[in-house]
Amino acid sequence: MLRRAAHRASSLVGRARERIRAAEQDPHAWPEHDGRAILVHDRDDDHAPAGPPPPGDDGRPPLGSPEPGAPDLDGSLGPGGVSGPPAGGRPHRSGPHARRLTGAGRRPDDDVVPTGLRVAAAWSWRLIVVLAGIFALLYAAAYVAVVVVPVFVALLLSAMLQPGAAALVRHGWPRSLAALAMLVIGLGVVAGIITLVVERFIAGFSDLADQVSQGLTQIRDFVVDTFPVSQRQIDEAVTAAQGALVANQDTLTSGAITTAATVGEVFTGIVLALFTLFFFLKDGRSLWLWLVGLCPADARAYIDEAARRSWRTLISYVRATVAVALVDAIGIGVGLAILGVPLVIPLAALVFLGAFIPIIGSFLAGSVAVLVALVSKGPITALIALAIVVLVMQLEGHVLQPLLLGRAVRVHPLAVVLAIAAGLLVAGIFGALIAVPTVACANVAGTYLSRRHDGPRPPEPRPERARPAVTAE
Repeated sequence: MLRRAAHRASSLVGRARERIRAAEQDPHAWPEHDGRAILVHDRDDDHAPAGPPPPGDDGRPPLGSPEPGAPDLDGSLGPGGVSGPPAGGRPHRSGPHARRLTGAGRRPDDDVVPTGLRVAAAWSWRLIVVLAGIFALLYAAAYVAVVVVPVFVALLLSAMLQPGAAALVRHGWPRSLAALAMLVIGLGVVAGIITLVVERFIAGFSDLADQVSQGLTQIRDFVVDTFPVSQRQIDEAVTAAQGALVANQDTLTSGAITTAATVGEVFTGIVLALFTLFFFLKDGRSLWLWLVGLCPADARAYIDEAARRSWRTLISYVRATVAVALVDAIGIGVGLAILGVPLVIPLAALVFLGAFIPIIGSFLAGSVAVLVALVSKGPITALIALAIVVLVMQLEGHVLQPLLLGRAVRVHPLAVVLAIAAGLLVAGIFGALIAVPTVACANVAGTYLSRRHDGPRPPEPRPERARPAVTAE
């Protein structure tokens, strides 16, 4: 037993010595002048020379070499066993990761330029490129605004009408008939509201003119009695205003011609919006699948899921905005009717439309109602009307918007205000109208795409089911 154990111990010592000698002869070992020992497995070896290590005296790779075919040292592989990587493997070659760890390949300016400045420069030029792309996109959209605006309006209206069309399709209606039915219903509601507003405006215009004349007289007397302004100064100001109108008659005439051209563009936009709305209701999903088919195959599922979430957000936003607008219009309209202010229905309709622009739209529409109350009923009635408008705005801001819009659009109020301001600067009233839903949808889509790998992969869209935009015989 002792002899056998001693023989085994001496055999193990001999093998260890042979391993040490083999390591000293290993051409793949680190150079002797480099005291660093870093084990790196880098796949980027395009710039490293390849080739087997130099053979030993017997023509075979040196003992212990990681090259296939080298003799095995401890015999664990059996007689004739070999060491080294398996077939198809490759030895370590230095790549960018190894050079980064060892400090090799550093540029001369890396030690001169601070890291923070280099990172800031890298971010800066990328940010400039992104901003330039956004500017070019906005410039192109402004150039074809006659087309872009109706498409956006049709998109907002389809978010309101598409659930109804989908319900009709589920009940067995053909898609074309369902889209046409919802389009007719939408047109009927809008036409009814416009007819009612115009009719009430025409019916109350004569009374309003008399009340405005009396109201202006009351305002003039109030100003003369309260402020250091004489009746003569007021008359001179009115005369100066009349003279300015006569002097700028040519400018006003040219403005009327421009207004006529604008009316033509508005009519064209309405027709285009209705045409686009019909096909959004009929083939909206098919059109979207065609667009998704243009994206890379690996990204289609994530892009489609982000679009689905954004679409649901847009539908919720439109529904909540309609509910808030109805409450504002009914509240302010009832208050004005109690006060006896003329043109209650047109003013309520104006408040309804203004509520689609959050924060500032209802305020501007309420200001018009207060102004009508001032010129028709006097300062006291105007103050009461102002109190009613402020009360309704407080109800909207502290109850309705957190309860309804808060569930649909999770955007901070500061972001809402900044988005509306940017929309006004870029595209005027229309920009303010679409600013909040655009920010809300972008927020939902961006949040999902940034966390897309946290959950399961969404179902794959089927672009082959889409109807091609252009067909050829």
